[in-house]
Amino acid sequence: MTILLPTIINAIQNTIDENSTEVTELDKAIGDGDHVVNLQRGLDALSQISDELSSMTWSAAFMKIGMTLMSTMGGASGSLFGSMFISMAKAAKDKELNAISFAEIFNQGIESVKQRGKSDIGEKTMLDTLIPVANSLQTDVANNIDYHQMLENIVRQAIKGMESTKELIATKGRASFLGERAIGHIDPGARTSQLMICAVVAVLKQ
Repeated sequence: MTILLPTIINAIQNTIDENSTEVTELDKAIGDGDHVVNLQRGLDALSQISDELSSMTWSAAFMKIGMTLMSTMGGASGSLFGSMFISMAKAAKDKELNAISFAEIFNQGIESVKQRGKSDIGEKTMLDTLIPVANSLQTDVANNIDYHQMLENIVRQAIKGMESTKELIATKGRASFLGERAIGHIDPGARTSQLMICAVVAVLKQ
C-alpha cells in the first residue's frame, strides 16, 4: 500500500502550506523562525520522489524518506525526522504493514527521536504531540479497538498533546533560553507534527 504515499505527501504539503503563516508566527515567538521553511524544503524533496516511493516496500520507502529529509531539511528537525524514518525503516524490515506492526514501527521511530534530541514528553517539543499518538496507537492495538475509532483517538491525542505545549516551559532548543516567557506559546514543532498526523489520518479515513 505504499501507493498511498504520494497522496499522503501531497496532503501533508497542503496542510503545512495552508498553516505556514500561523506556524511561522509561533516559531518567531519562541524559535528561530525557519521551522516551516525547513519543513517545506524537505516535503518538496519528498514530493519529487513520491512516485518512486510508491513502488518500494515500506521499509525501503521509510529509509528513502529518512535519508531525503536528513539531507534536504536542515535545522534540528531534519536530523530528528530523518532519524525517525530511518529507525522506522529498520523496524519495518521483512514485516507486513498493518495496524499492529505499524504501532511498533512508529514507536521505534519515536524512541529514536527521543534519543537523538535527548528529550522526552513535557519539554515543549514535537514529542509532546508524537508520544501521546504512539501511546494511543499501541494501547488501541493491544485492546483490538475498531480501526476508525483508533484513527479518531490518534487525532484527539495529537491535538491534546500539541495544545499541552502552551503551558510548558521549554528545556530544549532556542525556546529554552526564554524560560517562563515561553509559557503561553504553542511549540511550532508540536503544531506541525499535529497538522501532519491529522493530514495522514484524513487520507487513511478515505
